[in-house]
Amino acid sequence: MTSDYMKSYENKIILVTGGAGAIGTNLCTKLCDAGAKMVVVLDDLSSGYTWNMPKRKNIMFIKGDVADDVYLKRVFFEKPDIVFHLAAFFANQNSVDYPEKDLMTNGFGILKMLEYCVFHKVQRFVYASSGCSIYGSSAPLPLKEDFMSMNLTTPYQITKMLGELYCNFFNNHYGLPVVKTRFFNSYGPGEVPGQYRNVIPNFIYWAMKGEPLPITGTGEETRDFTYVGDLVDGLLRAGYFEKAIGQEFNLASARETRIVDLAKMINERTGNKAGIKFSQKRKWDTKSRLLASVDKASSLIGYEPKTDFKAGLDNAIEWFKANWDHIEASASFGPGLSSAVRDK
Repeated sequence: MTSDYMKSYENKIILVTGGAGAIGTNLCTKLCDAGAKMVVVLDDLSSGYTWNMPKRKNIMFIKGDVADDVYLKRVFFEKPDIVFHLAAFFANQNSVDYPEKDLMTNGFGILKMLEYCVFHKVQRFVYASSGCSIYGSSAPLPLKEDFMSMNLTTPYQITKMLGELYCNFFNNHYGLPVVKTRFFNSYGPGEVPGQYRNVIPNFIYWAMKGEPLPITGTGEETRDFTYVGDLVDGLLRAGYFEKAIGQEFNLASARETRIVDLAKMINERTGNKAGIKFSQKRKWDTKSRLLASVDKASSLIGYEPKTDFKAGLDNAIEWFKANWDHIEASASFGPGLSSAVRDK
């Protein structure tokens, strides 16, 4: 089974939107290793970096917007066989601060992508949705694909659900082979810290700078942290198995980790003596626990998260150490619109 789904990418032309991001760069590396003829990357570098991309001869990088016809015509000129749509205006707080930009990228952007995929008769469209977003705050645990909520708390959550609905329409109306993958709290090598980034790279960054790790809430909150290598394996499987077409499924680790335990592990591993500090919970963050079921992904595509959490953390920290100069130059922690309004 393993050799079949990896061999399926040999001599294929693959388009990866958002390919300069953490998950995208790891996906591009695996596609190149699998023998892809060409991996075309479309990324506006709003949260990705060219220095972080794999240096491979069969990667073509185009800096551009997924909602802009100029760049879409350019990348689809290469006639991609399969499209992995990872590009997004990331993530919750960013969308609260800039909801119109979130809608343009996450809403209009996926609509344009799907239209081009139909026109160019793409063999498979794999959408990176967000399980952390679309289930809402009242879903029973573990989170399963048959539960949906209309009570969402950020524009990012709304537009991620919108993307899934557009996928459904293009699958049902045009017969476009779509697959909807729902990510949970990715972490690992390749993710640069920043104001709107995930908690793990930010914690590692602050710990390596000898600063206390800020927890918004009590620290008892849990998340389902999923190693980037496991997510990439799930994506590659989603691009191959016929049973996945038209389906949505979680890509997660299927385990809970308390945020306070995460902070302690990172401080211990980096030798940070500054400890932890607590602040008020963000208004939109209504989920005290996150835990996903991966039963459906296991059944459809043979997905199985294999990376031990502590080993994954060690890999991420080693990547930080190896790329510290780039990371320190790229990390940005501005005030944000919401912070500026709140402080007044």
